[in-house]
Amino acid sequence: MRRSHTEQGSPAAAVNLTPLIDMVFILLIFFVVTSSFVKESGIEVNRPTAETAERQERGNIIIAISSNGEVWMDKRQVDPHAVRTEVLRLKAENPEGSVVIVADEKADTGTLVEVMDQVRLAGITKVSIAASQE
Repeated sequence: MRRSHTEQGSPAAAVNLTPLIDMVFILLIFFVVTSSFVKESGIEVNRPTAETAERQERGNIIIAISSNGEVWMDKRQVDPHAVRTEVLRLKAENPEGSVVIVADEKADTGTLVEVMDQVRLAGITKVSIAASQE
């Protein structure tokens, strides 16, 4: 019996793409899980400067305090007494999260202390206050 050219088929002609597709999906999941997303508070503030300011790579919960005492989280204004419940909600999403408070240089110290107290009552001890390096 004589075989035609199309019936012979070589092993290299039949490449199985299933393992390649599996690897692409695994890499995609890896990059999504390990990437960090930048969260914003919702307003722009003038941070005070400090010579000893250090860069912190991770701040999962960002709270901004404006010069007139407004508190912002997740791009919306929040009552200072409601900071605790908002932090608890965000902590449920990321239990290992830390809090960065970005206070305007002209913000009231009483508001800053009240926000820090609410964050600590929510059970987060990793609290940083943002400053710009000189």
